[in-house]
Amino acid sequence: MSTVHNISIACCSIPAVQVDYTAKGTHKSHGTFDRVYVTGDKGEIALIIVYDIFGYSSQTLQGADILAETIGAQVFMPDFFGEGNAFGLEKIPPRNERDRRDLQSFIGGIANPPAAAVKLVEFANVLKGEGFKKIGALGYCWGGKVVTLGALKESSPLDAISIVHPSMFSAQDVEELSIPLGLFSSGDESKAEFDKSVEILSKKPFAAKVRSKYYSNMFHGWAAARGDLSNPDNKREYEDLYSRAAAFFKNAFA
Repeated sequence: MSTVHNISIACCSIPAVQVDYTAKGTHKSHGTFDRVYVTGDKGEIALIIVYDIFGYSSQTLQGADILAETIGAQVFMPDFFGEGNAFGLEKIPPRNERDRRDLQSFIGGIANPPAAAVKLVEFANVLKGEGFKKIGALGYCWGGKVVTLGALKESSPLDAISIVHPSMFSAQDVEELSIPLGLFSSGDESKAEFDKSVEILSKKPFAAKVRSKYYSNMFHGWAAARGDLSNPDNKREYEDLYSRAAAFFKNAFA
């Protein structure tokens, strides 16, 4: 398993994407978390979404609603940081040494990826105990590392994962995966690591269920809190990403 490093700063139909969005789900206590955004009807599939370091945003909430509808899953987005503790959007990219120290302290403290991965697995086990037959996880940026680490844990209950413009990304993690992966990177992530990962995944026994795309024209965070859905190019690729992610999970769970 790789160590934490290289923090990034830098198909099916989907519902219409909205710039000004009102979330369809609700926030409530669930399982091991005091606050979880829950959307979609309960069935056999649960999808856990791990947000980026900026916490809840209208872009990620809309993404959760899209996936709930297109996959036919109940989607859960736990509040890993707690209300009011997410990292400030204005501090990325860091403008000075203080911002850089704050980011490192945040990642080393409340947002420590291995610790968050333990919480993710605990929550997934709660959902498994509630009767869900298939459990997937999707993570953005920081959340991509958390989801990957959670999938690599021994006896992980996760059946498939997707990572979107992942931070701290390593092909070494991919090499150790034993479940299908949907890998969707931006132009701000290493193309070499992406290509190496795709090559590794092509040799896995679950290769037919792997999906990937390198969005060379997009920036880190375009599908989550840093996305600008008023920008036509960003909106188009946002729609494309969620279409591909939904198709990945539907195929992985089939």
